[in-house]
Amino acid sequence: MGSMHNGQVVIVGAAETTELGVLPTTPELELHLDAARNALADAGLTVADIDGAASDRSPVYEISDALGLRPRWADGTAVGGCSFMLHVRHAAAAIAAGAADTVLITHGQSGRSRLDSPPYPYDPASLADQFERPYGALMPFSTFTVPALAFLESRGLKREDLAEVVTAQREWAAPNPRAMRRKPVTVDEVLEGTEIAYPFTKDMCCVVSDGGGALVLTSAERARDLDGADRHVYLLGSGEAAQGPLVSQMDDLTSFGPFRTASEEALRTAGLTHADIDHVMFYDAFAHLPLYMLEDVGFVGRGESGDFLRAGHTRPGGSLPMNTNGGGLSYTHTGKYGMFAIQEAVRQLRGEAAVQVPGVRTSFVQGVGMMFAAAGSLVLSNVPA
Repeated sequence: MGSMHNGQVVIVGAAETTELGVLPTTPELELHLDAARNALADAGLTVADIDGAASDRSPVYEISDALGLRPRWADGTAVGGCSFMLHVRHAAAAIAAGAADTVLITHGQSGRSRLDSPPYPYDPASLADQFERPYGALMPFSTFTVPALAFLESRGLKREDLAEVVTAQREWAAPNPRAMRRKPVTVDEVLEGTEIAYPFTKDMCCVVSDGGGALVLTSAERARDLDGADRHVYLLGSGEAAQGPLVSQMDDLTSFGPFRTASEEALRTAGLTHADIDHVMFYDAFAHLPLYMLEDVGFVGRGESGDFLRAGHTRPGGSLPMNTNGGGLSYTHTGKYGMFAIQEAVRQLRGEAAVQVPGVRTSFVQGVGMMFAAAGSLVLSNVPA
């Protein structure tokens, strides 16, 4: 193979766990296995066809062993919720280099029920636990408050703009039978909700769920021998970047450099511009993140994200359909949402989404990891480059 991009690597299998939501009797390993079996069935493959494996949470060898898989290539990259964007990128590089032929990527997390799930990590030697936790930055919702407020202040935006993100995505979630929050909601209702950590009310924070997903990737040449070619999704471009572990020490509280770096590389390697993108999936653990991403990825200019949302561009029928499954705010969020953003992009490109956008040919997926520590970007298409 000459390239890991330009449609030379294909997603041939994609599936979530059979159930999402509250699964109090399903341990994390079984979530991985359920998703893996579903994705393999979707690809028309078996474990015997897989020689590469990737996962971010349970040790990848535990998942492989439970499946009866003996991979010759493995990736345990763990950079938070965008790990799966990086897994796709790394798997594509491995396939292009001949280090693996067909790769299985899995995610499973008991984020709601906490069954066999490790406690929220606390490491007294880490920078975050030395210099942020003592001041109350204990969880993502409290850690994100400072950059969210800085972003709003720097753009002349208000909490209403955060609420606008919620209402737009709830519009996508309402008809989706797998979404956890489906009741339509107004801006005023979002603002009047229970305050979690200023400026966030409950609906501005993601749902907390159990579930998982899996992907199967192989070369375009290998994919030609498989059934269902009309459902294959091609990787046109990708990018990744990282900054640091402390949100309080970001280079710029109002803009995340790794979003810019990763997305620029993804579009450059795909040979596309923003105007070529039909659909976007932006990791939205909290309502401020899509505002950052719209601007940092470059779909709108600095300070234009609020007006763009209020004009309805991201809603059904809008010019840039965004988070069309309802996103982490309404669909599901196990603790690491990136897998589900990729899954929805694949569904849209296959024409199989619960709320389908007509004519989707390209999808841009942007992930964030560990609050503001890492980023991963993918450009996917239902046609080769």
